[in-house]
Amino acid sequence: MFRFFQSPPSDPVVAEYWKGCRKSFSRRAKVEDSHLVVLDAETTGLDRAKDQLLSLATVAVDRGEMVIGSFREWTIYQPETEWNQAIEVHGILPSKTAEGRPESEVIRECLPLFGSHLLVGHHIGFDLCLLNRAMREHCGVKLRNWSLDTAHLAMQELTAFRRTGYSNQRPPSLEEVCMQLGIEVVDRHTAAGDTFLTAQILIVLCADLRSRLRRPLRLSDLPIRRPRR
Repeated sequence: MFRFFQSPPSDPVVAEYWKGCRKSFSRRAKVEDSHLVVLDAETTGLDRAKDQLLSLATVAVDRGEMVIGSFREWTIYQPETEWNQAIEVHGILPSKTAEGRPESEVIRECLPLFGSHLLVGHHIGFDLCLLNRAMREHCGVKLRNWSLDTAHLAMQELTAFRRTGYSNQRPPSLEEVCMQLGIEVVDRHTAAGDTFLTAQILIVLCADLRSRLRRPLRLSDLPIRRPRR
C-alpha cells in the first residue's frame, strides 16, 4: 500500500492525476484485471541530468492483449537539439523536433493516460527519470505510478538472463529478449517500434509465467517498483 499526503496541485489536469494516484495500489490485484500502460521515449542522449525527450509513445495492455486503438505517439519540440550520436541511432533530426509539440502539452496529455496505472517499459528507469524531470518543470509534481521493467522481468523468467549475483551484471537489451522469445525486431530505436516490442515481451512473459504458476497472475508476481518520493 502506498499513499501520498501532499496538497493537491492547482492545475486541474495535474490535480486529477494526483488525486487518482493517491488511491492505494494493491500488489494483490490480478494482472488480467489491471490496465497496464507500456511506454518508450527517445532522447537526445543518455545523460539523466542534461538530455531531453524527443519522442514518446504509449499503448495499453488489457487482459493479455495490446489495445491497438489506445496507441499514442508524440514528437516533442526541442529547439536547441544538436546533431549527436543519439540522432544517428534513432534518426530524429533537429528539423523534425523543431516541428514537434511543446513538452508541457505532451506531458499534460500523458497524465490522463497514465492515471494510476502500472507503467511498463524496457530499461524504463531512464525514461521515467526524464519524464519526472519534465513533470517537475511543467507540472510541479513527480510521477506517482508504480512501474515494471521488462528487462528485469526477463531476468526473472528467462534462464539466459537469470541473475548471477555479480553486481556488474547487465540487464538484457530489447533485441536480446526479443531473440530469446522469437519476436521479430521491427522499427527498432523509435518510440513507436520499441513500445510495440516491449508490449509483446510483456504479454509473452506474463503468459509463460501464468502457465508456470498454473494460476492467475497477481501484480506481486512481477518485479514491480514503487514510485520514488
